[in-house]
Amino acid sequence: MFCPKCGKADQSPETYCRQCGNYLPDYEKSVKKKVKPEDHLNANLFLNLLTAITSLTLAILLYSIFLGKQDTPVIIYVTAGFLTAMTAWQVQTFWRTILLRKHFKKNKNIEQSSAEIQTDPPYLEPKPTNEFLPEADFKDYVPASVVEKTTRKLKVKNEK
Repeated sequence: MFCPKCGKADQSPETYCRQCGNYLPDYEKSVKKKVKPEDHLNANLFLNLLTAITSLTLAILLYSIFLGKQDTPVIIYVTAGFLTAMTAWQVQTFWRTILLRKHFKKNKNIEQSSAEIQTDPPYLEPKPTNEFLPEADFKDYVPASVVEKTTRKLKVKNEK
């Protein structure tokens, strides 16, 4: 391994450079594991349910303690209303996530069944022919050196 700072060779990963002291991480270890969308959906289901239950519980507590009492600050009712709205939002998100999870399972079953049934289509099979490709046409060919020389001329004109 080479040090990215000073360029010294023969370094070990996860150590410090012997010349400049720069830390040398092991870049091959830092590859992240791919997470399936179904795992994300399961985590979202849990968090949505937990948030909905917590919001509903807090809203019920606020309403039961402060509803109808005199000298209750308005912010208590605003907070209880906000928690109720948050519960409604989390419940609908929970329901949509369940529907999305069913959709993923349905598509997975369709893909598995179609993979078992499907064979290669006939148009993908190679067909032997005795034809050759046409000869190359070089009448519009521009060599790379022409482009390089052109840009050099542009640089010279801009410098003057």
